[in-house]
Amino acid sequence: MLTAVKLVDQWAAVERRLPPDWETVSLRLRTEQPDELSEAARILGPMNVGRAGDTLAFAVRRAGGAAGPEAARRLFARLDQARIWCLLEQEGVTEPEPFVEEPSAATERRPLAVAWDEALGALPADWSDLLCALDIDSSALLPRAALLCAPVNPTRARDRVGFTFRCARLAGYGVSPSMARRCFERLDDEGIPGAVTVLQVVSDSDNVGTQGPVFVVGGKAL
Repeated sequence: MLTAVKLVDQWAAVERRLPPDWETVSLRLRTEQPDELSEAARILGPMNVGRAGDTLAFAVRRAGGAAGPEAARRLFARLDQARIWCLLEQEGVTEPEPFVEEPSAATERRPLAVAWDEALGALPADWSDLLCALDIDSSALLPRAALLCAPVNPTRARDRVGFTFRCARLAGYGVSPSMARRCFERLDDEGIPGAVTVLQVVSDSDNVGTQGPVFVVGGKAL
């Protein structure tokens, strides 16, 4: 005999070895008497069995239905009752792909104060005036962001969720670099994510009778 163990018990042993999150288990079944293989295939027909030589191949799906664990147990019991002795072998098991949460744009953001330091570090040493943009990840956070950044005199940008502002290194119209950084630290402390970008740079300006150069964006002087 191939086995003296009932098919129902063999299936129970297979189930115990399966990982907790299994989805599908592939099985092969052989009958003790080769001439009983056709009858076994008929009984197991609802599970969509395939025949390969002297074995039957099929799969049990954890989701249930005609090929689910309970259905398999009932059909295996029918084979046991018909005294069609079989050997059940596990071929393989599939598990769900591990879920990897994609980081959102907010979680990928660097602290604004750090981003500001890096932006300034990339400028020429003689820069004097900047036109900058502060983008906020959510429009719902704009009022609070505007309040915390009041010293930079933010101007609402129509084409982005955020503001534009000016920065002056030595003198003239615009917030100082250190004051801008303190504002960004406030945003970081409250967990308001965003991005800061230098849009335009003027180097070594000499203000004579003026508060600084004029930046023109879209026909509008800023």
